[in-house]
Formats: sequence, C-alpha cells, structure tokens
Amino acid sequence: MNEIIKKNGINFGIITGVLSVLITTSIYIVDLALMTKWWLGISILVVYIIIGCVLLVKTKKDLGGYMSFKEGFTVYFISALIGIVISVIYNILLFNVIDPEAAIRLKELTLESTVQMLEKFGTPTSAIKETVDKMKDFNQFSPMEQLKGSIWSIVGSAIFGAILAAIFKKDKPVF
Repeated sequence: MNEIIKKNGINFGIITGVLSVLITTSIYIVDLALMTKWWLGISILVVYIIIGCVLLVKTKKDLGGYMSFKEGFTVYFISALIGIVISVIYNILLFNVIDPEAAIRLKELTLESTVQMLEKFGTPTSAIKETVDKMKDFNQFSPMEQLKGSIWSIVGSAIFGAILAAIFKKDKPVF
C-alpha cells in the first residue's frame, strides 16, 4: 500500500475519531437531549463529509495531483474505519462503564422525541404504542448494539467514500 495513503488515512482517521469523542463529550456535558435532534445529526454528517473532502484533496495533492478511484476510496475507507472504531469504543465506555444512567436517560429522551414526531405526523395511537413497546425492549447502547451500529456506519462510509473518490479521482494521462 502506498505510504501516503496509509499515513493520510491513519492521520485523518485519528482526527475524525477524536472529533467524534469531543462532540459526544460536549453533548454529554451540555445536554443529552441534543443527541435526539435531527438537525445536529445532519450537521455532524456534513462536518464528516467536509473532512473527507479535505482528506481526498490533500491525498491527491500529496500524490502529485493525480489519484485513482481505488486510492481515493482506500484512503477514505481507512480514515472512516479508524474514526468509527475510536467512536464506538468511546461510546461503549461512556454509556456502559462511565455513566450507564446516561444511556437510560437518553433512551427516555429518544422515546419522547419519537412519540412527539409520530404524533406530529398524525400516526395512529395504536402504531405509536407499538413503536414505543418495541423501543422499550431495545437497548441501543449495549456493546453488541453499538458494534452492530458500527457495521451500518462502515457501510454508509463506504458509500460516501465511493461517491467522493469518484468525484475527486484524476487519472494520470496515458502517453
């Protein structure tokens, strides 16, 4: 593997992971209810996409102005994988070791937020009750569920990585 791709992937992965830890910690300190806000999730996603774009631009520049789709995808995927691993380990520790009560409170807040949203959309009471019952039985903060969620994060990152690698690729001219 190209050293530039490895170095940039690892460096940006650590940056992304640390940023995720800082964001989660900030929300935890300020107000757990922020974790249920859709606009915050979208804002954080935009930040990660911007970081991915910066990563690909830097890598392309470091590679002499040319970067294949494979190189772009690989560097993005390495970065995303490292960032996700750091984030999931921190979340498992935070919600299962450091402060399990925060997970319980966040579950309650998520239930309240979901009920409000479903009521806003005119969902029948029976469907709301069924959704609440399912959510009560589900522990999204257990280590196993966190690991399952990380699989979906990796898949989503692979999709974003493929799109961004296709946008930023620039093949060397053939002479």
